Amino acid sequence: MTTIIAPRVHDLGDGFLVRRAVPSIQARSVGPFVFVDHMGPVVFEGGRGLDVRPHPHIGLSTLTYLCEGEIMHHDNRGYDQAIRPGEVNWMTAGKGIVHSECRPQTLAQTSYVNHGIQLWAALPVEAEEAEPSFVHTPADAIPQLQVGDATVRVLIGQAWGQQSPVVSLAPALYLDIQLPAGGALALPAALAQEAGLYTVDAAVTLDGVTLAAQTLTVLPTGHAML
Repeated sequence: MTTIIAPRVHDLGDGFLVRRAVPSIQARSVGPFVFVDHMGPVVFEGGRGLDVRPHPHIGLSTLTYLCEGEIMHHDNRGYDQAIRPGEVNWMTAGKGIVHSECRPQTLAQTSYVNHGIQLWAALPVEAEEAEPSFVHTPADAIPQLQVGDATVRVLIGQAWGQQSPVVSLAPALYLDIQLPAGGALALPAALAQEAGLYTVDAAVTLDGVTLAAQTLTVLPTGHAML
């Protein structure tokens, strides 16, 4: 049986909407992921935009992946990194890190769209006090393959014989699946022990059930789906 979750919507200011699907009443987590956030899409006009002030994290990791736009990461460990579409920013808070996310100076007076997904992963107990770290993986280092009608990018973990270079302290699988209108993709039962499917910008049909855009579906364990 599938569980379909409609995210709660929060406005962070300037019309920047974040849809949070997890945690929810229906699912406290999916695999190691304890927060599933869909950011935007939002148009930032020149002179305004994303400005998440410095704030702390402990005992978890955050993964940022953009569909459009650009975000600048700063933290108290000395990491400064812009993230752009197709790239992966993986921050491990461990025993504690303070970071901010803001509009890049190169786009200070430019109108642009920001749109992406941010996941928060719980660390294994033995890694909760790990040294904080930050790793950026460029887009051309992420494996990409064609499966059925879909273009699949393996952001974390291993699927269809491809291994992501992104290192996760907790076992995880994260795929970017781009499926054209009318296309089909079979999801094998062995893909993951616990899995969720988030529809970013269009509805899809899963085993004959239509899933609206911007919803999270927790898939039944050990069941192949189409």
